[in-house]
Amino acid sequence: QLQLVESGGGLVQPGGSLRLSCTGSGFSLDHYALAWFRQAPGKEREGVSSISSRGGSTHYEYSVKGRFTISKENAENTVYLEMSSLEPEDTAVYYCAAAYGSNWYFQPPSVTDESIYDYWGRGTQVTVSS
Repeated sequence: QLQLVESGGGLVQPGGSLRLSCTGSGFSLDHYALAWFRQAPGKEREGVSSISSRGGSTHYEYSVKGRFTISKENAENTVYLEMSSLEPEDTAVYYCAAAYGSNWYFQPPSVTDESIYDYWGRGTQVTVSS
């Protein structure tokens, strides 16, 4: 069964850090670009960050730029999201998604068009609270 599995969520105080992981199960992520999305209570899901399949190009939404770092480790079949200076507004379920195709070898996929993603994880909860 092909799936993405997220981990690393939890409860953290404002100003703290977390690292989320997303691993491909049953398939290789080598030729997939990856992205992180999040959905806060009562809000629509929104894109956070994406990375090209080769891992050399990244994109960040304004709300997380300078605080979050996305990285892709093909040898580990995993994409990471390092989050620092966390704020209560970052509280959400975080999802990873994978997009296949040569369009994304060297450029990160859009995080505003969910239709381009082929696989989605089930999410991991991040709660930022004192």
